[in-house]
Amino acid sequence: MSVSRTSAARRRPPSAVRAGACVVAILALAACGDTAVTDIASRATPAPSASSTGTAGAQAGDGRGGRKPSAGSQADGPPGRAAAPAPQVPGVQPALIPGLGLRTRGRIPAETRQALVVTGDAYDSSLSTATLYTRDDPARGWRAVTPRWAAHNGLNGWADNHREGDLRTPTGVYGLTAAGGRFAAPNTVFPYEQDPAYTVSGEGFDGEPLEGSFDYVVAIDYNRTPGVSPLDRERPLGQERGGGIWLHVDHEGPTQGCVSLPVEHMKELLRLLDPRKNPVVVMGDAEWLER
Repeated sequence: MSVSRTSAARRRPPSAVRAGACVVAILALAACGDTAVTDIASRATPAPSASSTGTAGAQAGDGRGGRKPSAGSQADGPPGRAAAPAPQVPGVQPALIPGLGLRTRGRIPAETRQALVVTGDAYDSSLSTATLYTRDDPARGWRAVTPRWAAHNGLNGWADNHREGDLRTPTGVYGLTAAGGRFAAPNTVFPYEQDPAYTVSGEGFDGEPLEGSFDYVVAIDYNRTPGVSPLDRERPLGQERGGGIWLHVDHEGPTQGCVSLPVEHMKELLRLLDPRKNPVVVMGDAEWLER
C-alpha cells in the first residue's frame, strides 16, 4: 500500500459528517483518538482535576503556532527508571537507537528489549516513519530489525499533553501489551484477539475509505489498563485525556491520534513482537525524540 506524502500543513479538518482514522466508526467503542495511560516514565502522574477541559479549543501545548507544553505535561515529566549499565565487551560500545536523546532513552524501561520508534516529520505533521529495534545482546546494544516504514499519525501532528479531540498523537514511551483485529492473528506470540467488532467504515480526512483499518491493531498503553483488550473503554486518567490510541492498518491518510502502518508491515510487526521482551513504542516528532 503506498502512502501519500503530501504536506499536513495543507490539510483542513473535515466536516462533522466525515470520520477520521481510529474513528468513532466502531459505534459503541471509542478507538484511536478518544482516550489516554500516561507514558511509562510518568505513570505516577495524577489524574486531571475536575476543571480540566477536553475541548479542542483549550488544548494546552497543542497550538498550531509551535510547541508549548504545559507544566506537568508528559514532555516535562520525571525520567523513567534508567536502564542498568550494559556489560562491556572489550573494544565494543553498546549501540544506541539513533535519533533519541538522553532524556528519551532514559524513559525506556531497563527490562525492555524491543522498541518501535515512530519519528514524526515535524510537530504539526501527520507524516512519520517507524522502525523496530531490539537489544537481545545488551553488551552490543540496540539494532534495527526492520527498515524505516512510512507511517501516519494524527491530523494535527503531535501533543506533549494530549487531550480528547485535539487530533494529535501523544508523545512518549508506552507499553505494547495487547493486540487484536478483524482477521486471525498472523502467526504471532503476542496476546491477540480476533473479533468482528474491529470493523470500521466511512471516510478519512482526505476522503479515503477507512474499511480494513482495524484488521490488525496493537493497543498503545496510553490512558488504558495494560494487558486488557484493545476494545476496553476504561480510561484511568479520565475521558478528557483522550485515548484509544492504537497502531493499526494505514488507510493512506492522517489519523485521529493513532499511528498507522501499511497492512504488510502491521502483520510483520505482529510476527516480531514478543511479550517476553517487554516491547514499547517510543513516539514523537523528531525534535521531541532528540531531547
